[in-house]
Amino acid sequence: MRNRLNQYGRLAGIILLGLGLLPWGAAQAAHGHEIRGITGPTFNLYASPFNISLPEGTSLYMWGFGDLSAGGNATHSEGSGYFLPQYPGPTMIVTEGQAVTINLTNYGVPDPISIVIPGHNVSATGGQSGLVTRQSNFGQTVQYTFTAGKPGTYVYHSLDGANPGLHTEMGLVGTLIVRPSDGSHSAYGTGTETEYDHEYLYLLTEADPEVHQQMERGHYAHFTQNERFATIYFVNGRVYPDLVQGDYNPLFPHQPYQSLSMSHPGDRVLVRNANGGHDSHPFHYHGENHRFVGRDGNMLTSDGLVADLGRSDNTINSAPKQTVDAIWTWTGKDLGWDIYGTGPGYAHSCTDSGDGFDAVTREYCADHGKPIPVDLPGVAELTLGGFWSGSPYMGDVGDLPPGEGGLNPNGGYFFVWHSHAEKELTTFDIFPGGSLSAMVVLPTYVTIE
Repeated sequence: MRNRLNQYGRLAGIILLGLGLLPWGAAQAAHGHEIRGITGPTFNLYASPFNISLPEGTSLYMWGFGDLSAGGNATHSEGSGYFLPQYPGPTMIVTEGQAVTINLTNYGVPDPISIVIPGHNVSATGGQSGLVTRQSNFGQTVQYTFTAGKPGTYVYHSLDGANPGLHTEMGLVGTLIVRPSDGSHSAYGTGTETEYDHEYLYLLTEADPEVHQQMERGHYAHFTQNERFATIYFVNGRVYPDLVQGDYNPLFPHQPYQSLSMSHPGDRVLVRNANGGHDSHPFHYHGENHRFVGRDGNMLTSDGLVADLGRSDNTINSAPKQTVDAIWTWTGKDLGWDIYGTGPGYAHSCTDSGDGFDAVTREYCADHGKPIPVDLPGVAELTLGGFWSGSPYMGDVGDLPPGEGGLNPNGGYFFVWHSHAEKELTTFDIFPGGSLSAMVVLPTYVTIE
């Protein structure tokens, strides 16, 4: 685990230069990248204690939700069975208007647990007064039912009135995505100006390891909000550098979701930003401003037809349990230089398709053939790392010294997406860490899974 931290920590300088590419690519999905999760309308979840991995080689005791329908989780008994809860909880995906059922079973969390979904009127049956399941009654199940509301992004979490905030601190939190009933590849429906080519989830949380140690020792009455002080900051349940590894990586059996985003020039990217923690998180997106299109499952609209009230910004200041949907697009327009390079080794054309861009390469034709207006440093003057492609041009992989590079086979542009609070770029006050992710803009011929 320490080797993993050392390997990626020394590459942070190259990432912050804004150039690079990770070597993950697979068959193009029908509509580009879509958020991975489990689909309803019926979900069989459970809650259980477990430990997650941190990059410096330690682990953190958690309580988490898992999917009973997943392989290996079909049967359980107290003191035996195979549990694979996760942090965050499974991303549940439903369709607007569906009748949704969540069956929640407690397999060992030593506190009453529940499911709360802000923005939805949820009914519960079973447990104590139809509200919670208890560890003292191992295997008890509560059923929650509701009708999926307006399309958008929602946080779900456990809540116990005796210890408000403890359950999300311990990891009992996840995301619910409601897709529009018309089946469109959009956030809020056809014609709402929320269509997208790719979508990515950024669920932001934080943790105070002292609280987790107290819970692991059984000191359940020791949790107080006024003494809580977070020192670990997560995106989708991981911290840098682990969060730029691929989905479902065996290094992280309980942390299945990564947060590395990918697009092509001109692609519309739907960013689903959700704050599942207790603190505000100012998450900052480089490359271009994004346009807000919805908040807490409500389209930002003046007429109910199109998302026309969202502002343009480069930072989402999300409050606890708030969600924001935004559209992000990078075109390279007016950079003043050719993103694909110039000279004999970079022969390519640019044909204006009527909007100023080449329909195939998506290059901005007014900048075609223009060189970078600075003298570029030589290899001997650079600090090289695995994310450097050896060239400042998209799609080009330059010569690298032996042993350098290797993670940029497609020559993409790397834009850092990260928290704008300095402390949240650390883990245990050590930089780089925390909420440090990226968007990789790839040449159009590179497929995105």
